[in-house]
Parts: sequence; C-alpha cells; structure tokens
Amino acid sequence: MIVVLPLPSALLRWTRRAWPRTRPPRPPGEAGPPINQLYHARRLSLVRLAILLVDDLPTAEDVVQDVFAALYRRHGADLQALTDPDAYLTTGVMNAARSVLRRRRSARAYLPPPPVVVPAAEDEALLGHGDAQVLAAMRRLTTRQRQVLVLRYWSELSEQEIADALRVSRGTVKSTVNRALAILRGLLEDSR
Repeated sequence: MIVVLPLPSALLRWTRRAWPRTRPPRPPGEAGPPINQLYHARRLSLVRLAILLVDDLPTAEDVVQDVFAALYRRHGADLQALTDPDAYLTTGVMNAARSVLRRRRSARAYLPPPPVVVPAAEDEALLGHGDAQVLAAMRRLTTRQRQVLVLRYWSELSEQEIADALRVSRGTVKSTVNRALAILRGLLEDSR
C-alpha cells in the first residue's frame, strides 16, 4: 500500500532551487545517442522525484543512476524498441525507491541476537567445582528467581526490603525464594 501525502510547498520550492530544471549547454553540433539526450533532459526531475520518495539525496541519485543503467542494458543507446522512455524511467524510479524503502524497513526491523555473556578465564579458574555447578544451576532459573536469591543471600536483604526493591508483595518474595531453592536443590542433586 502506498500512501501519498501532500508535501509542504516550502520543500517543493527547496528541491526546485537545489536542482534547477535547466541543463548544462551541449557543444554545438553534438547531439549524442538518444539515451544521452534523455539523461540530460530527465535526470534532475527524476532525482527530485526520488528524493521526495526516499528522503536522501545520495540514495536518490543512486536510484536514478540504476534506472538509467537498467534502461541502457535492456534497450541499448538508441532506445528505438521503447515507445515511451519517460514512462519507463518514472516507473523505474518509483519501483526502485519502493525497493530502497523496503530494504530500509527490513534493516531497521532486524534485531541482532543478544551477545552471549562468557565469564573471564580467570574467574572460571578461581571457582571451585561446586561454585561452577551452583552458577550453572542459577543460570537455569528465571530472572525473578535469580534476583530474589541474590538479594536474599548475597546482599542479605530482608524479605520486606526485597519486596520494596522489586515492587512485589512480601508473600511473592517468600514463595519465589522457596520455589527457586527447590529448583536449585533438584538441579544440584541431578548434577552429582
């Protein structure tokens, strides 16, 4: 679905000033192939169209260049097989701009996987076998269970202080500690 929004007149005036419609004069007697004439006649207006679609000058220029290159590859420099090159170019720029926007949307939607946290080598060397087993079992708990156990047994907070810190009730803290300890006992018994 394409949504066409009216553009502010200030933006249109700016694009016209930035890329005037006049083209540089050609040397007298040099006409060149039809694709060159078409390029000099239509490039700036197509760049204006593309910049309004993709909102980026370098990308807009790339889109127009790609469309002209595709036109040359498909029909050659004489363009005799093409009945309406202006329509071909306009349609090509519109489609290429849509492809650019689609790629941008896909790139922005991609979320890289979170980095894997690997403990330092010296940390693992200094840990005893039992400590490594406890840490491995702790990693299998839920985040809330780990938080409650660390606050209770490492930071030595009371149940009420943990409840205040995590914004849960005191009963939730008690039940979470009991469930987490039961899971830890089971995991550590299985590993022995």
